[in-house]
Amino acid sequence: MSSRDTRRKYGQNYLKDPAILFEMGEVISPNDSDKFIEIGPGIGALTNQINKENINITAVDIDANNIEILKKKFKGPANFHFINEDILKFRFKDSEDNQRIIGNLPYNISTQIILRLINSYQEIKDMHFLVQKEVAQKITGQVATKDWGKLAIKISAFFDSEILFDVPPDAFDIRPKVNSSFIRLLPKKDLDYGLAIKDNLYKIIDLAFSSKRKNIKNNLKKLNIDWHKANIDPTKRSEEVSLNNFINLAKEYLA
Repeated sequence: MSSRDTRRKYGQNYLKDPAILFEMGEVISPNDSDKFIEIGPGIGALTNQINKENINITAVDIDANNIEILKKKFKGPANFHFINEDILKFRFKDSEDNQRIIGNLPYNISTQIILRLINSYQEIKDMHFLVQKEVAQKITGQVATKDWGKLAIKISAFFDSEILFDVPPDAFDIRPKVNSSFIRLLPKKDLDYGLAIKDNLYKIIDLAFSSKRKNIKNNLKKLNIDWHKANIDPTKRSEEVSLNNFINLAKEYLA
């Protein structure tokens, strides 16, 4: 398999624009004793922006060739740990607390990666990712907008998110067919619920959006919800229902 075929298989498009890479480094702003996990470092373009003394960097890449390149390229000043592994199998729970997660995520699995990281939200300090712009909009969607859907609600239950800036296709060595966005996600603190609610919450969200033509009452009819007690207008469509409403439903009703 050629290098280009391998990169296509893994969804690898490497950033090459030095100005954008510099801006990403400025936004991430590595500090003394930070502990980073970089997802899909490629050949180290973003890695180079956080390579500073007294910083710990765990770089996880599915491509063994990339890992060998990184080992030869980076000898310091940061403390490096290179892992050749599929990020969807990587055990974030085995990592230390207060982790900073960064990466130019493979676009074909970016949402899977972020949703999986929710299980570790209590151990995460912040996350900075480059993703497809359309995905960034769906992650950061607000209630009563077209982007307020399953992805935005599931992520916003545990993280605050924002789009920091957009990145054009010509910033990459192999131009993607879409625009990209650099996003930040910050774990929510002092929630009156935790991961124990997640599975049921996600089931309710999936049910609520199972038919876009139906209102929330029809989509959730099997739960026998007291809509007056829930303080939700049952004629609303699911994209008009707030996160707090979904959280309260998950606390009261089992999907």
